[in-house]
Amino acid sequence: MTTLSGGMDARGLQFTVVLARFNDLVGHRLLAGALQTLRRHGAVEEAVRVIEVPGSFELPLVVEEVAARGGVDAVIALGAVIRGSTPHFDFVAAEAARGLAGTAVRHRVPVAFGVLTTDTLEQALDRAGGKMGNKGHDAAETAIEMATLLRRLREGDPLSPGPVERDA
Repeated sequence: MTTLSGGMDARGLQFTVVLARFNDLVGHRLLAGALQTLRRHGAVEEAVRVIEVPGSFELPLVVEEVAARGGVDAVIALGAVIRGSTPHFDFVAAEAARGLAGTAVRHRVPVAFGVLTTDTLEQALDRAGGKMGNKGHDAAETAIEMATLLRRLREGDPLSPGPVERDA
């Protein structure tokens, strides 16, 4: 049996972080966690671009544009959707997830999902550097691992069955 996985070396990789400003108290904590993680794993400042959008519903469009332009090894989408008293939460959370997943598959670029979907602000803060860790950190680690895994697969890593063809 052969097992192939990605690594945690961000050196030489290009990242774009797309941050939803709505619920910015949470979002900026997620961003801090993601940026700290990228640096800790070797990403240099020039290799990381941050783009802000109004809210999580707008994430898929900008992530799609970033992925379509190329030149990025992974995209990290960050935001927080906090349940209110209307069904708005369900629509925003579902469409953000659907749009981001579709972009990753369409453009064959890892899109790390760092969008919190919580019932309360307290739960969101717990996941943005509080007692539940920082999901921005987790999203950045996912982006690094997926980018390195895809790079290995595309370069014909000797552990893989062979090179994977890239669309032109």
